[in-house]
Amino acid sequence: MLALSLAACDDELDNIEQLTVPEGYVLSAGTSTVFNNSSFAYDQEADWVAQNVACSKRFVHGDKLYDDALTQTSGLGPVYAGYSCGSCHRNAGRTKPSLWTQIGQDDDGTPVYGSGEYGFSSMLVYVARKNGQFFQNYGRVLHDQSIYGVTAEGRLQCRWHYQDFQFPDGEHYQLARPEYTITDWYANYGDTDDPIDADELFCSVRIPLRHVGMGQIMALDRDEIIRLAQQSNYPEYGISGRCNYVTERGVYDIGLSGNKAQHQDLTVELGFSSDIGATNSRYPEEICEGQLQMAEGSMMGLAYDRLDVSTRDMEDVDYYMHGLGVPARRLGSSTKQVQYDGRTISERQYIAIGEKKFNEARCHLCHTTTLHTRPRGTTLLAGTEVPWLGGQTIHPYSDFLLHDMGSEIMGVGLNDNYRSGLAMGNEWRTTPLWGIGLQKLVNSHTYFLHDGRARNLLEAIMWHGGEGYASRQRFAKMKKDDRNALIKFLESL
Repeated sequence: MLALSLAACDDELDNIEQLTVPEGYVLSAGTSTVFNNSSFAYDQEADWVAQNVACSKRFVHGDKLYDDALTQTSGLGPVYAGYSCGSCHRNAGRTKPSLWTQIGQDDDGTPVYGSGEYGFSSMLVYVARKNGQFFQNYGRVLHDQSIYGVTAEGRLQCRWHYQDFQFPDGEHYQLARPEYTITDWYANYGDTDDPIDADELFCSVRIPLRHVGMGQIMALDRDEIIRLAQQSNYPEYGISGRCNYVTERGVYDIGLSGNKAQHQDLTVELGFSSDIGATNSRYPEEICEGQLQMAEGSMMGLAYDRLDVSTRDMEDVDYYMHGLGVPARRLGSSTKQVQYDGRTISERQYIAIGEKKFNEARCHLCHTTTLHTRPRGTTLLAGTEVPWLGGQTIHPYSDFLLHDMGSEIMGVGLNDNYRSGLAMGNEWRTTPLWGIGLQKLVNSHTYFLHDGRARNLLEAIMWHGGEGYASRQRFAKMKKDDRNALIKFLESL
């Protein structure tokens, strides 16, 4: 049946109609561009999916598996971070993280934020020792959620530290830096021969990524990315990007997905295993294998003699993510008027000024405007080819390279001291900006950067240190109207 279904898709490959671009929009991802400004802007199938009945059915099935909550009878747990892909990636976006949800306060009244109590926290908590070794009874991720009757591995607490700053023109802004602590360690390390010293603990928290353009990212022309790395040397701005090479499935290649470009694929199998606790053919063991949660799960009726999710189902989820459309860039209204520098101009003119300022700040040197996909598209996790993503000109606003983002701002900068592949703690993949302006509409929040510390786009810019310092300073020295125009441009992407 799968072979017949894919053959039906292949038969219709040459019959895909060309997109009609409405006035006021420009294509972001070739034939995968969608013109949707609603709360479902990230969660709409591309036209090349919608125009093929067989492919659309597979997309819908993958969408259902992505959103449907697992239970302990269908594979959830014993410990987990979220109960479905959609619990952390609401509408294929970034569910509001509990890092900004208060769970208590200290004796002096300091608010304490952290692990949620409603089945998910919408964040991943990476833990390790300073020497890079994992804790024997925890692995790389602290799972702060568990099914009924099973002990969670621990709880995250976050206390925010604030510092006020000022632009050269006198406008004030504030940055927030998180301080993480872990409580309720299930293994009670304090009473063992292997205690966890808080001074020896590295903790890095990640909030969900937007799943915008993930298929196009997987179809990127790797040679073009390598050429970008070879050319990414701008000593006058302190910029020098590089590829992250990682080994997955026994293959050593460029990483493209993840905050540190630490993965070659969309990590569907890893997501089911580590995030949801669902075993599969690639990860057949429970994530808490050898821990007390296994016995607790057995007492609650969990069975460990079968895989929780099939390869076919996981590939349908992979297909769904590859088939998602990318919101078109919005040029702005040509009739709506705004104030800029003491005069009245159209919103479209205002956004165009913001784009000019984006380039003047040299943001485009890392947030590369235009890239291309390979002629033959890409391949899903079980070998299914997706040729519709091939030969496309796309505008992700990223070079997908690693850059040193600095350690100087508020004493730590964006250095999380956590390595991923070749990426050091201060190195991060350039975040793709397409769809970023719709995040508030889709997910009802504007928390940005890897751990959500930036509460808006302005703060995200002002956290740029290291290789981003020159652009940050150029932005800071702009007059307020120009800074606002640049942010308006980002909101149009």
